[in-house]
Amino acid sequence: MPQTKVLIVEDEPAIAHDIAAILTGNGYHVCGIAHSSTKALDFLMTKSPDIALLDISIKGDKDGIEIAHIIKKKYNIPFVFLTSFADRDTIERVMETAPYGYIVKPFKERDLSPAIEVALLRKTSEKKSFPTLDQLNESLPTTITSMEYQVVKLIWKGLKNQEIADELFLSINTIKTHISNLYTKTDTNSKGAIISFIRSVM
Repeated sequence: MPQTKVLIVEDEPAIAHDIAAILTGNGYHVCGIAHSSTKALDFLMTKSPDIALLDISIKGDKDGIEIAHIIKKKYNIPFVFLTSFADRDTIERVMETAPYGYIVKPFKERDLSPAIEVALLRKTSEKKSFPTLDQLNESLPTTITSMEYQVVKLIWKGLKNQEIADELFLSINTIKTHISNLYTKTDTNSKGAIISFIRSVM
């Protein structure tokens, strides 16, 4: 069975070495250690990692959050933040990337493997086909409309209300109405709960 290839993006060599040693000892293949954004982007292109561990504060013209956005757009692999930053502003920036995990330093050795495995599992589940409108409606007592279906697909992708409105060329109030209807029809009360419902149908 091939080893999972992990890219470590960490600008502190000692910490990067410790992470690499832990991962190697747990059966992972560390395919690269990047101390800067430039090296991280180079490794993403040349090493084809299965997952990336990202520090936020790294050398170069991009930080770890900007690297995460690039990974989502171009490489379609899961990423886990491994950082000492836990302030509200940073967390809000991180959440915009829809990360697959967030570990705050100082971390414990036992934190790494479960975080990686959960991230890989989540990514695998995402590769399943999104349910059709008919498949969703078969699981609901009250059917959703084709427009509500378009909204729910964008919720699944992690878009915010205004982004959904822009994508569908509708007003923000119309989107809020559709989401309210979806809450009622799926017996949920949050976007996270809607996502859980969709996953149960897949």
